[in-house]
Amino acid sequence: MARQVRRGKLIVLEGPDGVGKSTLSKVLTEKLSEANIPCEHLSFPGKEEGTIGRLVYDLHHDPGAFGLHKVTPASWQALHIASHLDAIEQRILPALSEGRWVVLDRFWWSTWVYGNASAIDRRSLDAMTRLERFHWNGVKPAVVFMIDRDQNVSEDKTRGQLRAGYHAILKKERGRYPIRVIQNDGSLNESLDQLLGKLRELIPQLRKTRWNAQPHQSQRPSAQLILIAPHAGLPSVFTALSPARTTVVYDTLWRFAAERQQVFFRKLEGRSPPWTHDPIIRRHKFTNAYRASDRVSQYLIRHVIYEGDQASQEVFFRTILFKLFNKIETWELLKAKLGTISYAEYSFARYDQVLTEAMSCGTRIYSAAYIMPSGKSSFGHPQKHRNYLRLLERMMEDETSDRIANAPNMKRAFELLRCYPTVGDFLAYQYVTDLNYSTLTDFSEMEFVVPGPGAMDGIHKTFSDLGGLNETEIIQLVTERQEREFDRLALRFRSLWGRRLQLIDCQNLFCEVSKYARLKHPEIKGDSDRTRIKQLYRPSNKPLEYWYPPKWGINQLIPRSGGLE
Repeated sequence: MARQVRRGKLIVLEGPDGVGKSTLSKVLTEKLSEANIPCEHLSFPGKEEGTIGRLVYDLHHDPGAFGLHKVTPASWQALHIASHLDAIEQRILPALSEGRWVVLDRFWWSTWVYGNASAIDRRSLDAMTRLERFHWNGVKPAVVFMIDRDQNVSEDKTRGQLRAGYHAILKKERGRYPIRVIQNDGSLNESLDQLLGKLRELIPQLRKTRWNAQPHQSQRPSAQLILIAPHAGLPSVFTALSPARTTVVYDTLWRFAAERQQVFFRKLEGRSPPWTHDPIIRRHKFTNAYRASDRVSQYLIRHVIYEGDQASQEVFFRTILFKLFNKIETWELLKAKLGTISYAEYSFARYDQVLTEAMSCGTRIYSAAYIMPSGKSSFGHPQKHRNYLRLLERMMEDETSDRIANAPNMKRAFELLRCYPTVGDFLAYQYVTDLNYSTLTDFSEMEFVVPGPGAMDGIHKTFSDLGGLNETEIIQLVTERQEREFDRLALRFRSLWGRRLQLIDCQNLFCEVSKYARLKHPEIKGDSDRTRIKQLYRPSNKPLEYWYPPKWGINQLIPRSGGLE
């Protein structure tokens, strides 16, 4: 019979994404090491090179790179279990047998909770978790800390379901090993004090341990964020973990948003240029403060989505076809050559012929806004446009339009698109946002956001410390604060006829301020090494009559004189 491991201590932190367990687990590991306790920090599935966890991590973030069309929820969980077993047998049990403590970020609980939220058959989930528990070889945690947060601004129906799932397991597992709930609604230090205090109660050898003292941050629930006035130094947004410390770019973000929106209205009102005295905005090209106000989005809404058959599969077909190239001229070329663009009349050969002939004449058929993988590994064609047409065919054959129309929330619709090859996180989010302009769905743009690479760079220029939050939560917090920040800086922000900036808009603003800061604040570094803005602003004489999704209820408020791009 296998020898049972008993020497080291296994300390587990569990809970839904976004509650702060990853930050707390790392800081706890540091504290234990400071107390001369040999300690390792691991997470499930993990992403260390040379591990199954790393493979699962890469596969999860880019299945198309592995030539996969889609991965079912049950398959995902089985892959996670495989990564867990690899870590248990190769890292955790050997460490415990040698007397080292292991602080583990996630346990088998997450497999069950997230699998249940994905509607995996309970019998399948039970079999998976039984397999993992068997491989623990009788080892039980010294304690499982269930990290909870009552006032989480990112909470939605899905998060509520996950939270309920964790609490259900907590009740079931109580009595098998110690479980303690850590209410993470204060500062990082306060939550850490809770952890250390409960460890002292449970583990006798820690009762005389003296931890290095740290000053406490003021307790601020995340729903009541406070901004320190500029004269006190750089502002700090207090979150449920610790202060998210801003840089000078934070104020620039709001000034840029206000001025860019003023430019939009000055053009709309027919004023003469220059429309701004800001030399950077005047010289360089930036998107509008509201994504839907940009020329390509305006064309998509009026001439692609709402022009033509409004049957769900036709709206989906037109929208995704347009977005695969994201270029107005390509759409107009297809219309000129093919007449009505319709799935009912679609022919791969005809569409391919038009696009191939255009490219042979030197016509650019793609926008530079989004760069998609070629799709050759998934569909086999050397020409990108042929692979994109095959991708669209597959989506249509899968009846993706109906599945998205029946999706309970924007995140689920995003996941349906994300599973296709060549469609990464950022593109899937852009596509689901575009589809949401139509009557196919009616999700709130405040329920879900995915930061793109440009936004990530902008966030890391705007914040020197995220305070334990991730980039998605930062976008959510900033979006919620918009009126307070404009008031604080005495800025006049002209909203879109009463429509606030949405998550997608603030995601875009972080991307744009990343570019703006290259010239305004060259000393502030983000994720990239770019130091200049490539695109210069070239005024267009083409009139643009603005028109938004009718369900927004603002079209009747727009002056009909139109404006310029």
